[in-house]
Amino acid sequence: MKIIDWYILKRYLATFFVMLLLFIPIGIVIDVSEKINRILENKVPFIQVALYYADFTIYFANLLFPIFLFLSVIWFTSKLANNTEIIAILSSGISFNRFLRPYIIGATMISLLALLMGFFFVPKASKGFNDFRYKYLSRKEIRKSQEVYKQISPDEQIYVSSFDYVRKRGYNFNLEKFEDNEMLYKISATSIKWNPEDSTYTLQGYNKRTIGELNDTFESATEKKFKFNFEPDDLTPVVYIAETMTLGELNRFIEKERASGSANINTYLVVKYKKYSIPISAFILTIIAVAVSSMKRRGGMGVNLAMGIGLAFTYIFFDKVFGTMAEKSSIPPLIAVWFPNITFGILAIFLLRNAKR
Repeated sequence: MKIIDWYILKRYLATFFVMLLLFIPIGIVIDVSEKINRILENKVPFIQVALYYADFTIYFANLLFPIFLFLSVIWFTSKLANNTEIIAILSSGISFNRFLRPYIIGATMISLLALLMGFFFVPKASKGFNDFRYKYLSRKEIRKSQEVYKQISPDEQIYVSSFDYVRKRGYNFNLEKFEDNEMLYKISATSIKWNPEDSTYTLQGYNKRTIGELNDTFESATEKKFKFNFEPDDLTPVVYIAETMTLGELNRFIEKERASGSANINTYLVVKYKKYSIPISAFILTIIAVAVSSMKRRGGMGVNLAMGIGLAFTYIFFDKVFGTMAEKSSIPPLIAVWFPNITFGILAIFLLRNAKR
């Protein structure tokens, strides 16, 4: 690799990580100012707050990764252009495609980092971030999911009217067991509580009705423990449940949800496909940023930054809108997630051709 490649690559990586180090503390300060009153009201232990902001740092960096990357490339490439360094490089006989090589190498390194973070580290951070928010910061009614009706096996169905994710407690629980489309028995309870120490459930206000050929039999108890073949996650259709899983866990979870006929399957697929689409966006946004900022403009760096910020937020807008449409409508999640990359990929090709001229 030539000296010019090392020079651009070091500027690429250094500017990106400096951008992260500058904006993450700003994000933390803004978040603290918004949540400090609720944290003090709930007397949250300091260690929990520290762990929350460690998770927040990873979560926030992953969420705004495309903007940080885009702005950092525009920033240092505009400085190269203003200092006429790019003109000197191209005048020496180096083609524009060759000039792009260190940028592509840098985008590859950032993409691999984003891929590893999305597969393994971001899910853990997302769980800590969301658990803290639901436990200490959200209003009580927000912590509960509403009506869950799910088929957990070919002949068993469960229902709860609501489920508290933090306390692992559901209300108005029903389990129906069938054989050859005929009900064998029905278990009901006023509440169901998950016991992680022995992987059992405690039913309060327990009732069981067994269907007989001539007469039904009834069983009841104030409290009774059971070992069911479903997990607390089956009672938790909160949106962020998929965000807390590694890739392997997410694939198994999606297959399980698809078999049970879950209504939230598109939400989980959007999370899965974004794990791949976000790293690819590093290449697309890098090419657009170079094409936009490699020319020396009369307005200087400010014009390039204004164009960059506009394009970056347009990308985020597309990403959010089509992600929501995939969750709430019939648009295939794969198409919705990749639409921003496809659209901006076409834009990148157009801008790159103009930049070469």
